[in-house]
Amino acid sequence: MSEKDPHRQPDDTIAEGARARARGRPRDACPYPLNSPERTGWLEGYDGSPADRAPDRPLDNG
Repeated sequence: MSEKDPHRQPDDTIAEGARARARGRPRDACPYPLNSPERTGWLEGYDGSPADRAPDRPLDNG
């Protein structure tokens, strides 16, 4: 029986990306096609931040 589920949740790709980074794989090792939701999820997991969120602004030192 295969572990691949065609109806898997998008969070699975996020976990895959995070595991890839933890194992030292390069970012360009993403196995999903350009402009796919799976690739977006994988890269979110790899980078550790949601793709649709702007970067945090620096804190003021005042």
